[in-house]
Amino acid sequence: MAKQQKKKSGLSLLKRFLPYYKNYKWIMIADLFCASLTTVCELILPLIVREITEAASSDVVSLTVDMILKCGILYLALRLVDTAANYYMASVGHIMGTRIETDMRRDFFGHLQKLSFSYYDNAKVGTLMSRITSDLFDVTEFAHHCPEEFFIAGIKIICSFIILCTMSVPLTLIVFSVIPPMLIVLTIFNRKMKEGFKESRAQVGELNSQIEDSLLGIRVVKSFANEEVEERKFNVGNQKFLTIKKKVYHVMAGFQSSTRFFDGLMYIVVVVAGALFMLYGKITPADYIAYLMFVTTLLTSIRRIVEFAEQFQRGLTGIERFCEVMDTEPDITDSEGAEDITGVSGDIEFRDVSFSYESENKKVLSHLNLKVRAGESIALVGPSGGGKTTLCSLIPRFYDVTSGSILIDGKEIKDITTKSLREHIGVVAQDVYLFSGSIRENIAYGKSDASDEDIERAARLAGAHDFISELPDGYNTYVGERGVKLSGGQKQRISIARVFLKNPPILILDEATSALDNESEKLVQKSLETLAKGRTTFTIAHRLTTIRNADRILVLTENGIAESGTHEELLAKQGIYSELYRMYSEI
Repeated sequence: MAKQQKKKSGLSLLKRFLPYYKNYKWIMIADLFCASLTTVCELILPLIVREITEAASSDVVSLTVDMILKCGILYLALRLVDTAANYYMASVGHIMGTRIETDMRRDFFGHLQKLSFSYYDNAKVGTLMSRITSDLFDVTEFAHHCPEEFFIAGIKIICSFIILCTMSVPLTLIVFSVIPPMLIVLTIFNRKMKEGFKESRAQVGELNSQIEDSLLGIRVVKSFANEEVEERKFNVGNQKFLTIKKKVYHVMAGFQSSTRFFDGLMYIVVVVAGALFMLYGKITPADYIAYLMFVTTLLTSIRRIVEFAEQFQRGLTGIERFCEVMDTEPDITDSEGAEDITGVSGDIEFRDVSFSYESENKKVLSHLNLKVRAGESIALVGPSGGGKTTLCSLIPRFYDVTSGSILIDGKEIKDITTKSLREHIGVVAQDVYLFSGSIRENIAYGKSDASDEDIERAARLAGAHDFISELPDGYNTYVGERGVKLSGGQKQRISIARVFLKNPPILILDEATSALDNESEKLVQKSLETLAKGRTTFTIAHRLTTIRNADRILVLTENGIAESGTHEELLAKQGIYSELYRMYSEI
């Protein structure tokens, strides 16, 4: 389960982000080189104007057509260089940002695949979708513009300062004295903007989660005529998002208004102080014009940073939300020295196993001991909350035991690689999940390199081939979102077919027929009996008639294994199982 994480500073987030530039360092170097060329072109213009003004005011004879044309040709040449450099920045630079976004999304999705069931027990899919899509969209612009804009601003400020100091150090210091208070004020607003964007991103995730929940359950919504209920629930979240965005835009307005104020302040400082310096002969009229033009260039650069500030904070927020998930450690990891397992026969042993969920103090299983022979069929029955599903979930390490150990063929499962362990275990659950795609693709999920003959053989063994053949497109029939175009029995037989294709030595059947009608149950039960032959099988069932032929039936309660034996032996005991069976028979 994810733990509460500390708030990350902007600097720490940037340090986490920088390694993604590694594969594109030459593109970045070229991009910054182009940025320096565009900056040089911008800084040359005030110097050209100063040169012409100086010639016109001090020595008119030196202001010739030849000089003017040379200045014009020089600037035109610089503009051509600027155009080519800008094209590279706008195209290749942006593509680099997209590639970084793609790399981050790859890493993000790969990390999500590693996270344990306990993480998804508490996470919202809609929120994760928001992080992997919209959050990372903002990173594209951030990855490209962040180094570029700050690099350009840095060059302009430093070069402008040096050039202006050659004209008048006192006036330059007066003009640049406006920048520190400007940066302090803007930094305060920036921090508030970051907090606001993070809050809005979190609410977008909540909205996505709510929309997903409502749309996936649209049949339930309509069956209860609860469209208005869903609209009211959505409107609450939607209005909360509006409130957050209003707060963010107030901060943005303060940010931009402060920038405009400091813009005007810098201009008036140059106009008044520059005019006084010119009045007392400290600078020439040409210098005065150059000051005005350089300040315009400086302010243009600052405005670009201001305009980029929103994107910068969005990008930083996206990186922070990305890091929050990436910093979540999987609960289930391979131990050091874990090995693949081969030739599994299916002997399973629980040694003094206890288990409790992190969110609960109460133990679900306590000091449980159980030995299962290879090929033995074990049925688990008992009241809800007794730990039947939990026990089965511990075998493939969907969760790890709190204490004790589980062994397969005498080997501790923590010493087996998780991938290898799960490759030898097949699970057929009550809640069948079919992926959006064809029937062929869903069956082949059990073995990605399976041939068409293998897929058809598995479908025949699962009793699914006949109904598949009657469909308009046969095995190429599109099943719809979550298999919505198929009946419950059809979906269950497809899920059984993919386990047949996987051909695991250990099988877990978690109430695989409880949600089916009687006719579908008989068909599926027959398929399950075929599937279970020769495999170590754990069956969780509420319909007790389906497990009468099990080699051993375990009655699991809050106190552990209360009864154990065959169907006939447990009936003869006249205990918990006998009572459960009698109640079921009366239904």
